[in-house]
Amino acid sequence: MYNTISDSTSHASPASRRSPSANSWLREPLLHFALLGALLFGVDALIASREGDPRLIVVDAEVDAHAIQVFREARAREPNRDELYALRKVWLDNEVLYREGIALGLDKGDKAIRERVIFKALSMVDAGVKLPAYDESTLRDWFQKNRAKYDEPSRFDFDEAVLAGDRAEPAVRSFATALNAGTPGGAEAGLRVFTARPQENVVQSYGTDFATALAAAPVGEWQALPTREGPRVIRLNAMTPATPAVFEDVAGIVLQDWTDFVMAGQRSAAVGALARKYKVKVAEPAK
Repeated sequence: MYNTISDSTSHASPASRRSPSANSWLREPLLHFALLGALLFGVDALIASREGDPRLIVVDAEVDAHAIQVFREARAREPNRDELYALRKVWLDNEVLYREGIALGLDKGDKAIRERVIFKALSMVDAGVKLPAYDESTLRDWFQKNRAKYDEPSRFDFDEAVLAGDRAEPAVRSFATALNAGTPGGAEAGLRVFTARPQENVVQSYGTDFATALAAAPVGEWQALPTREGPRVIRLNAMTPATPAVFEDVAGIVLQDWTDFVMAGQRSAAVGALARKYKVKVAEPAK
């Protein structure tokens, strides 16, 4: 069964539209076209060679499977629903560019090299985009709205004693108490050491509750802290507080980031305009 979609932007999930911070790794400068486009689907000759209606694009389980595989290899986890929608958007944008390039005859001499046709088509799109006027106020506004990119985050040095066997909360708390007393008894555990882990990374790995508890934990004391998978035995060794960035110190980086963001947005809009001539169908997962 298929859902019919009118253009390349309408298949973004509602959650991803509501949260501008979601999937920020997919909105890095040029990532849509230069990295993920080539990495995910640049050599997918099977999809590229599908025959049928040249104005019909089908985003099906084969596309999703390839995207999930590459995401898993790069991120060591499965993509969530919003990330999968974003990966579909990357593929769809590149499929539109590829078909436009073929229609314009840009495949001459490159019939077997899909990503080159995409880049040729994108270069034609680039010729029509232009950086708008800006001043220091524009850049300062961007800086304030994206401070998380420039502020130095809180960092944590901590150890985790990985308890073998019973990991229920009473056993974990008892093990932490034994470690603090220097008498772990016959318990077997491995030790994981983490150094200078940024706040965001801690949240991604263990959860928000864990990061909050870790920040409030006493230094040098084993404690049972909550994680998504249950309590863990943790000892905080040091914490470096967050340091706000100063605009003047990062003004050059801010200018480059703002330029990349604006130009990527214009590219996406231009590709979206091209995509309106196509009919897109997204296959629903089999039940």
